[in-house]
Amino acid sequence: MKKQIPGITNFITIVFFIVCISGQAKAVQYIEAPHLGQVINVSVGNVKEKQYTRVPLITWGGDEATILANGNAKKTQKGSIWGQKGLKFELVREDDFKKQVEAYMRGDTPYLRGTYGMINMAAEVLSRDPRTKPIIIYQLTWSTGGDCIVVKPGIKTAKSMKGKRIAVQAYGPHVYYLSKILSDAGLSVKDVSIKWLRDLTGTDNTPMEAFYKKDMDAAMMIIPDGLALTSNGTVGTGAEGSVKGARILLSTKTANRIICDVYAVRSDYIKKHPDKVKQFVHGLMVAEENLQELYKNKDSRLSEFKKMIRASAEILLDSPEAVADAEALYADCEYVGFRGNVKFFGDPKYPRGMDKLTSQIQNSFLKIGLLSKRVSIEHARFNYSDFKGGLRNTAGVEVPRFDTSQVAAVVQRKQQQNTLHEGELFSFEVYFQPNQNQFSADMYIDAFNKVIELASTYGGAIITVEGHSDPLGYLKAKKKGNSEIILRNIKQSARNLSLSRANSVRTSVVGYAGSKGIVLDETQFAVVGHGIMKPMNGICGSDPCAPRTEQEWRNNMRVEFRIIQVEAESSVFNPL
Repeated sequence: MKKQIPGITNFITIVFFIVCISGQAKAVQYIEAPHLGQVINVSVGNVKEKQYTRVPLITWGGDEATILANGNAKKTQKGSIWGQKGLKFELVREDDFKKQVEAYMRGDTPYLRGTYGMINMAAEVLSRDPRTKPIIIYQLTWSTGGDCIVVKPGIKTAKSMKGKRIAVQAYGPHVYYLSKILSDAGLSVKDVSIKWLRDLTGTDNTPMEAFYKKDMDAAMMIIPDGLALTSNGTVGTGAEGSVKGARILLSTKTANRIICDVYAVRSDYIKKHPDKVKQFVHGLMVAEENLQELYKNKDSRLSEFKKMIRASAEILLDSPEAVADAEALYADCEYVGFRGNVKFFGDPKYPRGMDKLTSQIQNSFLKIGLLSKRVSIEHARFNYSDFKGGLRNTAGVEVPRFDTSQVAAVVQRKQQQNTLHEGELFSFEVYFQPNQNQFSADMYIDAFNKVIELASTYGGAIITVEGHSDPLGYLKAKKKGNSEIILRNIKQSARNLSLSRANSVRTSVVGYAGSKGIVLDETQFAVVGHGIMKPMNGICGSDPCAPRTEQEWRNNMRVEFRIIQVEAESSVFNPL
């Protein structure tokens, strides 16, 4: 396991892949992935007290704020954000999570840096000694475009991955990502065959390399590798290193609330140095705000921006010239800042908060064998009022993510072309009674909770709420020989009724979420009225088929939720 990069790597790596493709697949070697307690055998030591405290980084855009806080250098610079607080750090990039854990246990550093899924993987071995029990102190970012799952022809939706072979880096950032997608599709890790690879990118033993093998159906990887395999994010042509028919099923641009990056600290260290840990966290908050302002105003602050981006390129990518790749790293993530940390750690109603993620992650890891038992994970329980000093962004409201007019246009076009199913990730239905127009939460609580979970997890997807109507009245009228005008009016009336029901369901879902203290972004939802033209029992000629049983008749009275990936439709997103 050489790298765990939930972001972008440099262009040279991609060129290397394309040039060397002829010899790739045969070199792939799969490995076993027992839980870390079986592969890590390091004696726990006390944290070494040195002039500069070691702080790990990984190759990810979220770590640019860490570099800025340190004064754009590996060692804390005088006058930097942390330097002004009297802190002294040495930044050390370590993309091998196993090595990070070993250094943390030895006492080389009190800090641990990874995705929250990776921290959960290590929690069992780290909690054996009370000194090294991890305390989560900070959420840096969510991955919002840097990671993806690439599939071969035949896999159209998440559910169709059942029975497929999927390549995943062992102990990497994509293990929970895969298990969450499977879970939301009604599957589990037991329904697929996971093939573990040592590395994430840059060697012969990566998911990308495994994907070239004929018997591999899908692979979890970073977005540059996914783009290379799919002819720049379209459908692979088979030329220039792509795989014919390969496409990106889902990236974290859509699934933008699955992979979150955090810092943890040793339990013994935060007990001994609580103020230093708080200053470390506050410095990251200040640096995040400053970094975002720097990117926003880079033309007017060019020399300051160049200093930061060159330092980030050198520390994260080993070359001060790799500035374009460093900027791409930043673009692949969403900083959460002060408000995001308050929400992640302190809001029990937040569907993607720490406690809820812990439960989901550990449930999936127990099934895979990456944990042998549940482990409690604690956070620092800071009083966040103490962190407001020096920060600008401590209040306000969420900005709507979607342009509603563009969403409507995309959905209308797909409806006209009968392509709403394209890009579908998940779908499910709720059913209603004849003449029912109200949809109270107590009747549909399980379905509504599922909508809230999916809307919160796949914040970059459109959710269509599609109403359908019973065609029996129309068929009876046609059988009686009613005129075309009357039949058209019946069809239009059914379409209007189905649209009204879909609107009612959406309103009920949003209201139900609000009653639980959860704010759904209404711009994410698009309402569609199909009327009688998409019955469950199919179309016979140009008309709906007549239901043969009472069950077929009742099955047509439904509202369907469909979660659709629209990453190619960049116009639907409002610029932040």
